[in-house]
Amino acid sequence: MGVTNANKVISTNQIDCSGSLRVTLALTAAPDIVSNPTDIVLALDRSGSMSGAPLDAMKAGADTFIDIIAEATGGVGGQIGSGSRIGIVSFAGTATTDAQLITSVDTLKDAVDALTAGGNTNHADAFSQAAALFDPLSSNAKVIVMFTDGNTTAGAPPAPVAAAARAQGIIIYCIGLIGSDGVDVSALNDWATDPDASHIAVTPNAADLEALFAQLAANITKPGATNIEINEVLSPDFTITNILPPAKGTATMLDANSLRWTIPELGMTASESAILEFDIQHTAQTGGVKEVNQSITYTDTEQNTVTFPSPSVTVSCNTVVCPEPCPTPTEITVSGCSDAVVVDLGDVYQE
Repeated sequence: MGVTNANKVISTNQIDCSGSLRVTLALTAAPDIVSNPTDIVLALDRSGSMSGAPLDAMKAGADTFIDIIAEATGGVGGQIGSGSRIGIVSFAGTATTDAQLITSVDTLKDAVDALTAGGNTNHADAFSQAAALFDPLSSNAKVIVMFTDGNTTAGAPPAPVAAAARAQGIIIYCIGLIGSDGVDVSALNDWATDPDASHIAVTPNAADLEALFAQLAANITKPGATNIEINEVLSPDFTITNILPPAKGTATMLDANSLRWTIPELGMTASESAILEFDIQHTAQTGGVKEVNQSITYTDTEQNTVTFPSPSVTVSCNTVVCPEPCPTPTEITVSGCSDAVVVDLGDVYQE
């Protein structure tokens, strides 16, 4: 989901003609794994070719993966948070479930660290065991991370099993280590969810595995928003008088009626909020109910769609009296000896 909330509020709903008010912009972003809890199964190759350094590197990578997911979901007390879970399936000639979908970081790491290498490579059984861990009634997103260092040497062809898992809405990532018999990259392409570029990583060096697992975990958690730019244009009846420096990002006044707020990143590893406050003054001569902003736009690298509210304020202005010019004086004379005179002045009123 990326940006999970956007709001704009004003400090008061009514001001006088030259009154001021404070505007508050608020934005909250979260990794998708926080907004959308995810069940992840690590399907880890423990065939004979993994013996030694490759197995150790895979264990370190899987442990790092678990830590990143726990941190991204805001887990505390050694737990994965926000409703997400991880399970462990390992495979050689057959596959076994080493940990059900759980939240305990220590239990998951213990399952990984207990793996030993030996036997053939049965990818089809690994996909079957991993897919079976998911609860079809759960609304959680479903992800399989397949790690292998070689080609299939036992069991049924894995491509149809992987395709069936994808058809159930399961997202498949593949990490390949080019081992002693060489991993078939084209097979990984067949198994993984499209596009391949963002769902497959291959390395010839076991020392790279930890970094690849870490990169994949970051990809799954997905930052809420990066390179955020918000452009605010006030109604012509208002001017900006003060901008409070925001705790996140930078706010710049472009002119008396507009500002720009930029935030490099928000919600990278956990749900995170940012607030910008600024003061404005009404400078027009007429009152009424007026919208504070003329326009407000939002952009980010992830192309999140964000709409801010458009608050209104009631402005009370006193009636301005504009008197007509005084008339030209007229001299009145009375001739004769009459003791009264009648003068018709028409309609007379005082203003």
